[in-house]
Amino acid sequence: MDFLTSKMKPMYFKYLGAAFGSALISSIYGVVDMAMVGQYQGPQGTAAMAVVSPIWNIIYSLGLLMGIGGSVLFGTLRGKSRKNQRQSNEFFSAAVLGTAILSVIVWIAVIFFDRELFLLFGAEETLLPLARRYILPVKFAVPSFLFTQLISAFLRNDGDPGLAAKAVVCGGVFNVFGDYFFVFALDLGIFGAGLATVLGSLFSLIIMCTHFFSPKNTLRFVKPTQLPAKLKSITITGFSTFFIDIAMGILTVLFNRQILKYLGTDALSVYGIIINISTFVQCCAYSIGQASQPIISANYGAGMGNRIREVLNYAIATTFVFGLVWTGVSLAVPNVFVRIFMTPTEEILQIAPSIIRSYGISFLLLPFNIFSTYYFQALLKPTTSFLVSVARGALISGILILLLPTVAPAASIWFAMPITELIVFVYVFVMMRRYTKRLPGRNTETAV
Repeated sequence: MDFLTSKMKPMYFKYLGAAFGSALISSIYGVVDMAMVGQYQGPQGTAAMAVVSPIWNIIYSLGLLMGIGGSVLFGTLRGKSRKNQRQSNEFFSAAVLGTAILSVIVWIAVIFFDRELFLLFGAEETLLPLARRYILPVKFAVPSFLFTQLISAFLRNDGDPGLAAKAVVCGGVFNVFGDYFFVFALDLGIFGAGLATVLGSLFSLIIMCTHFFSPKNTLRFVKPTQLPAKLKSITITGFSTFFIDIAMGILTVLFNRQILKYLGTDALSVYGIIINISTFVQCCAYSIGQASQPIISANYGAGMGNRIREVLNYAIATTFVFGLVWTGVSLAVPNVFVRIFMTPTEEILQIAPSIIRSYGISFLLLPFNIFSTYYFQALLKPTTSFLVSVARGALISGILILLLPTVAPAASIWFAMPITELIVFVYVFVMMRRYTKRLPGRNTETAV
C-alpha cells in the first residue's frame, strides 16, 4: 500500500490491526509477569512488580524517543519526495546511533544502581529483594528492549507493519509460556518472570531484523551529516511520546508514596493491578497513534490535507470505542482483574472494586488524549504534543495526586487521573480543531 494513493479506510485498518496486535502483546510482557508473580508470591509479589514498573517505563520510553522521533521525520521526507531516500536514511542512522548511546547509559544505571533506583521508586525493605531478583536477568539484555521499540517504529514507516506485529506477537507468546515454565515448572519465582521477558524481547528483535534482508527494505545505514543537529530534531519530535511512558513512571512513584502514606500496602497492591489495566488501555491508544502516524506524516509531507482529515476521523472514532470498552469493563467487573493478577485476600477483595471503578473513569478519555500526541507529532507540532504529555503525565496529575489526599478523604486520590484526563481533553480538542483547519485542502490522491 502507498501512503499517498491507497484507499484510506483499508489502509488505516490494516495498520491498526498490525499496530494493535503489536501493542497488545507488548503489554503482555509486564501484565503476564505481574499475574504470574502475583499468583506465585501473593500481594507482596504484585507490590514488588509495581516498584519495578518505572524501570520499564524508562527503558521503553527511550526506545520510543528515538523510534517515533526518527520515523516521523523519516516518513515526512519520504512523503515530500521519493528522491529523499538518502536524507531520510540519515535520520534512520542517527536514530540507531542515538539508541545505542541511550542503551549504554541505561545499561550502566540498571546494572550498578538498581538498589538506589528501587528505593527511589518507593520500595520498602521487604519489597527490595523481590524487585532485585526480578531485574537480575534484565541486566544482561537492556539494549534489546530499546532497539525493539526503535526498529518497530521504522518498520511501520517502511511499509512493513506486519513484520513488526509478527515479531512482537511471537516474542509475547514465548513470554507467556516462558513465564509459566520458569516461574512455576522450574520454581524460579519472580526471577523466572524476568528471564522469560528477556528471552521474549530478544526473540522479537531477531525476527524484526529479518526486514533488512527483505526486498521490501529501503532502510539503509548511511553516515549522517550534522549528527548532533539530527539527534536534536529527533529528540524534539519524539519527546512527547517519550514523556508519556516516563510520566507513567513518575506517576507510579508519586502514587506509590502517597498510597503507602495514606492507604497502606493492600491499596498499593490494588494499584499494581491498575497499572496493568492502564497499560492495556495505553497500548490501545499507542496502536491508534502508531497506525495513523506513518500515514499522516507522509501525507503531511505531500501536502494532502484531505487524506489527513480522513484518517483523523477513523482514529478519533477508534479512540472512543476503546475508551468506552475499557471504562465499561472496569466499572462492571473490577474483581475479575484482581483474581487475574493475584491470589487476593478478603481485605483486598473488599477495597478493590471502589478503587478500580474510581480510577477507571479516566480510561474514557485516555486513548483520545494519548493519540493526540502522535497526531501533533505527525503534523510537526512538537511543542503542543509536549504540553499535552507534560500536563497529563506530570503537571496536572502530579499536583492532584499530592493535593487531593490532604484536602479531601484519602480515597480521593483515585480521582486524580479522571480529573486530569478531562482537563487535558478540553485543551486537546481546541488545538486539534485549530491545526486541522489549517491543513491544505487539495487532494491529489488516486485510490488503488
